[in-house]
Amino acid sequence: MAKSRTIYICEACSYESAKWMGKCPSCKAWNTFQETEIHKSDKETNQGLAQLPEQGPNGAIPIDEINAKEVPRLKSHDEEFNRVVGGGIMPGSITLIGGEPGIGKSTLLLQIALHFPEKVLYVSGEESLVQIKGRADRMKYLTTNCLLLAETNTSKIFQEIKKQKIDLLVIDSIQTMQSPTVDALPGSMSQIRECAGEFQRFAKRHGIAVILIGHITKDGQLAGPKVLEHIVDTVLQFEGDQHHAHRILRSQKNRFGPAAELGIYEMQSSGLHAVIDPTSIMLSSQDGQREGVSTGCILEGIRPLLIETQSLVSPSYYGTPQRSSTGFDNRRLHMLIAVFEKRIQFPIGAKDVFLNIAGGIKVTDPGADLAVIASFLSSCIEQFTMPKKAVFCGEIGLSGEVRPVSRILQRVVEAEKRGMTTFVTSAQHKKALGDYKGSLSLQLISHIRELID
Repeated sequence: MAKSRTIYICEACSYESAKWMGKCPSCKAWNTFQETEIHKSDKETNQGLAQLPEQGPNGAIPIDEINAKEVPRLKSHDEEFNRVVGGGIMPGSITLIGGEPGIGKSTLLLQIALHFPEKVLYVSGEESLVQIKGRADRMKYLTTNCLLLAETNTSKIFQEIKKQKIDLLVIDSIQTMQSPTVDALPGSMSQIRECAGEFQRFAKRHGIAVILIGHITKDGQLAGPKVLEHIVDTVLQFEGDQHHAHRILRSQKNRFGPAAELGIYEMQSSGLHAVIDPTSIMLSSQDGQREGVSTGCILEGIRPLLIETQSLVSPSYYGTPQRSSTGFDNRRLHMLIAVFEKRIQFPIGAKDVFLNIAGGIKVTDPGADLAVIASFLSSCIEQFTMPKKAVFCGEIGLSGEVRPVSRILQRVVEAEKRGMTTFVTSAQHKKALGDYKGSLSLQLISHIRELID
């Protein structure tokens, strides 16, 4: 017998309510509740992970009695993708990849599917098979392990999977899928949640790896209920500018490997190509010192990268000085400007300040703070002499102190490999760098004032 009920779901946090409310009691957002009608049979209502055979017929068992064997990962031809997901795709896992429209999500996953050594089913709810074949022909694939299916009904997709006995399932996209157990339009929050749950249960039960493509909202968040990100094992974000060739694949969540890993690709006519040496696109090829430019060293996951920090400090011709940053958190920029003015005793607060991280990368590592301060000095103080081929790495505190950062030895070694001659960092790294025998000249400082002393 079918059951039907109407609920209201918050678009921002997936909070459910039996009646409409103007303000969500969970996330405090206003006017975010959408009416959703759910139809489920008794049998479908009781489906869930409790029926999985892996949990055993006798319920809970002691942890030391579980025979946990190391499961070999599914590796693609793309080493950058393998590294970002933790060394390969885990069988039975479900991965969600999001990004702006036209950024290359479908191209990346079709490319992986075409070169995958195991059997793959690529399901598209957005394109016809002829359109997918046209894109595939430009990628010069060599395998016949990839099967294509244009379908949005989840039941028919599962039937095809059982018939073909595949190892990897790619869904393009989760917003176009529709479950027959839910009476709602594709793309609605209830459909997205139910379809994702069905794919998760199927993946765990049959040991099939699943990759879902997801759309993002105008705020840059993955579209759909927030529970979608909790259901999946791995969340990847595909970033980039449609006017530039480089794309960045960033790991935001990973249950089977390190999070915050980063892979860089270059979009070409034949598809996406991994950039093996990302530092080469971050640093300018121009020789000599330039005003307002400094080099920093950040950590993306466990990979050190050298970045070029560009600052422009100029007189303000408006009532309120402008503050603009590209690739750097604007609130942190305001904090560094305040620290610079207070501790260096230079009136930068009344000037326009523009900051750019070259190469299109978004920096979240606080180790870039010292490079930003150095670029300020170079831009607004004529007496400041920037050391040649110097790298600045350190977090800045509110009192102007230079604080230590993680994995400092890896950063120093990366700078040395790039031909740098000087590495400026926190004096608190003296013990960690005591055994360093390389060619870099280490300058350990405790306060940002020491940069101009």
